[in-house]
Formats: sequence, C-alpha cells, structure tokens
Amino acid sequence: MSELRKGSCHCGAVQFEITLREGLENPRRCNCSLCRRKGAIMADIDEADMRIIDGEDNLTMYQWNTHVAKHWFCRICGIYTHHKKRSFPVGYGFNIACIDGLDPFSLDEIPVANGVSLSLVKDNRRDGEE
Repeated sequence: MSELRKGSCHCGAVQFEITLREGLENPRRCNCSLCRRKGAIMADIDEADMRIIDGEDNLTMYQWNTHVAKHWFCRICGIYTHHKKRSFPVGYGFNIACIDGLDPFSLDEIPVANGVSLSLVKDNRRDGEE
C-alpha cells in the first residue's frame, strides 16, 4: 500500500514528495563522520519515489572522500533533506524529520549503521560515508 507524503526543510524553501511503498524502509542513524555530526534519522527510498517539487535551486550539495555520495542541504536554513548513497547509488536516504506528520521521536529503537567501518579507497584514516 503506497503512501504519498510531503516534506520540506525547516524554512520551507525546499519542498519535496516521497512515495512510501512499504512504510519506512531501513530507518537508521549512521556513525560516519558526517552523519554523526548531523544526527538525523534516515530511511531509504528508490530514486523514482522522491521528487523535489519546489526550491531545487535552494539545495546545496556536499561531497567528500570518494565523491560518490551526495548530501543535499537547504542553502537557507541548513537542514539536511536527503542524500544519494555511495553504497546504493540507485536510491536515496532521506531525513525522516523533514516529512510532514512523521515524528522521529515516536519511532522505536533506531539501529546505527556502521559507516565508520566502510573501507575507503584513498585514505584509511578517515571515516566512511553512507
């Protein structure tokens, strides 16, 4: 049973829709150096099930290390909205706290993905990236 949900950054400059085909898939935190700092709970979605409906020009992208993963943030309020995963490049991870009516504090225990242990091609002293 698919469910269309709307989401946005904090200031509302970025608006998007997601289609949840089977509820929240793989909700998690990640302990890589970036995710550890942003502290968001993420879930997975297929690329075709996420659409930016307004404010795409207000998104800014951040990459590091292998430059495969892409992390998008609102350039106005700084909220992380979604990312293209290095480990699964045909899908996205999205910030569930950006979804209207979805309270991340109401979720049961959230597992932590071990992004630190991902092997890196260039520099083994750095953390991995989701």
